[in-house]
Amino acid sequence: MAEQEMNLPEEEEEVDVFTLTDEEGNEEQFEILGSIEFEGKVYYAMTSVEEKNDEYVILRLEGEEGDDVTLVTIDYDADGSEDQ
Repeated sequence: MAEQEMNLPEEEEEVDVFTLTDEEGNEEQFEILGSIEFEGKVYYAMTSVEEKNDEYVILRLEGEEGDDVTLVTIDYDADGSEDQ
């Protein structure tokens, strides 16, 4: 009997998608690329699901209340240090 090769579909990776709401009430979906804890704070690298590009944002976790999570953008001084 001849051997047959089967190409089975690869399992799709599960993607964490979150809807973020900005200060003006605009909603946009983001995918988490990764997270890291640094100096006692948690940071997330996220990319827009709707905009298909290689850009990403880094947000810092500020608080959690039930299912709601507060993430803030990171501002830097001219010397490269993070504003608190």
